Amino acid sequence: MSETESERIAGIVLAAGASSRMGRNKMLLALDGETLVRRAVSVALAAGLAPVVVVVGFEEERVRRELEGLECQASTNPEYTGPTSGSLHVGLRAITPDVEAAAVILADMVHVSVDMLRDLVAATKVSTAPLFVSRYRDVTAPPLLFRRALFPELLDWHGEGCGKAVVRAHAHEAVYLDWPPGALEDVDTPEDFVRAGGRPPRNESDESLA
Repeated sequence: MSETESERIAGIVLAAGASSRMGRNKMLLALDGETLVRRAVSVALAAGLAPVVVVVGFEEERVRRELEGLECQASTNPEYTGPTSGSLHVGLRAITPDVEAAAVILADMVHVSVDMLRDLVAATKVSTAPLFVSRYRDVTAPPLLFRRALFPELLDWHGEGCGKAVVRAHAHEAVYLDWPPGALEDVDTPEDFVRAGGRPPRNESDESLA
């Protein structure tokens, strides 16, 4: 077995944000009978990522309850209203030294599938590139897969966009995987949620979404 074939690849699911544009915690909204955070973690686990670290923050205890029964580790970003880099750093620091790479997933990108993540992992078996990038026509976005060689750069980076500056710096040596543009859609507003197939609750006490 080659080095690339034996790599252990973690999943880092970013689910800490305050959902300010939604007006409620979008991680607890249900789509197809499953909350967004549980749905994202289930996809990561089904794709074979291990360990799966879920970075939580806003309404941390409620989100943690949604993860019960799943083989994942929740890690807290106490500064969840800050830039994305804070959550990414929490996730990177939570994975153990035996993990050689990490796939970074946004829990609100509801169209990211098991097959997409499996294809990212499969690409690492045939390439020694340090970076594997999802591309939606002309847009690059998560899920992104970083080998450990890039972890120090990610930990030094501060800002929005899941390591955007690191991705840009290594664009010339990255492997790109192309997905349908529709898979890029995320859920930030009630309108986004309806477009994704959900039905916003009438009020915060609607138990179908919590």
